[in-house]
Amino acid sequence: MPMRLDSSPSSLDNDNAVPGLERLDLSVYQQRLPARPRDAHKGMFGHLLVIGGNQGMGGAVMLAAEAALRCGAGKVSVATLSEHIASLLARCPEVMAHGVDDPAQLPPLLSQASTVVLGPGLGRDAWAEQMLIQVLEREVPRILDADALNGIASMSRPIRLGCQTVITPHPAEAARLLACRTADIQADRLTAAEQLAERFACAAVLKGVGSLVAGPGDLQRPGICMHGNPGMASAGMGDVLSGVVGALLAQHLDAGTAARYAVLLHALAGDRVAEQDGQLGMLASDLISSIRYYLNRNI
Repeated sequence: MPMRLDSSPSSLDNDNAVPGLERLDLSVYQQRLPARPRDAHKGMFGHLLVIGGNQGMGGAVMLAAEAALRCGAGKVSVATLSEHIASLLARCPEVMAHGVDDPAQLPPLLSQASTVVLGPGLGRDAWAEQMLIQVLEREVPRILDADALNGIASMSRPIRLGCQTVITPHPAEAARLLACRTADIQADRLTAAEQLAERFACAAVLKGVGSLVAGPGDLQRPGICMHGNPGMASAGMGDVLSGVVGALLAQHLDAGTAARYAVLLHALAGDRVAEQDGQLGMLASDLISSIRYYLNRNI
């Protein structure tokens, strides 16, 4: 059944609306992140490295990093251009911010990270290309978003990203990855999500009304998120989502579960913010405290 971007969620609001899909439900994810033991320490909850923030786009990595911290990642580092460091630390001193103006400075940071987010504010220049190449060479749980996906789409042939990877394209990015038109993606979103997961051998999130999560492999049915609202159509929402996925991966959830849980938390938080303050003028940063609220309800 085609699922267009302008479809009303209410039109899909029953268990049989889309056969074969898992309707994402918060109760299913209770206890996925168990209560922390009294002797817990930050090393138990992962070290996430967020890479991005090209010229003029430092806010993107900050949103991802702050969301990851608020979702329980033990440590969060940011690799970005030096011009962004002061503002990043002023906003969130808990982040370990590293100026990486030369891609040759990245390997030591990658070697210390247990999980990687690549893409927020990455850009499409030579700096971004080298960052992408280095991350693709690493066998670590990773989230690829935004211009990391555009970089992959420009490669001469598809690459197998692996079951520890989550990709989070919006419809236009998905069209580039599948070498088709955005209209083709929107005409059959379920097929597109499944093709993304199959082609790149990873977990794939196709964002939009009724966000879909497919893969990795055939271990789980594709999932659909029935939450979210038009107020979330604003800059930075995807950056926050990538940080949430990264935090869950860092805390040892598998890629498919982390992707489904993050999409659900993100959408529920958007609905909570809309209920409290309205949809108009909603900022991506407004969601972070509500994501934390829902996350702690399940522990």
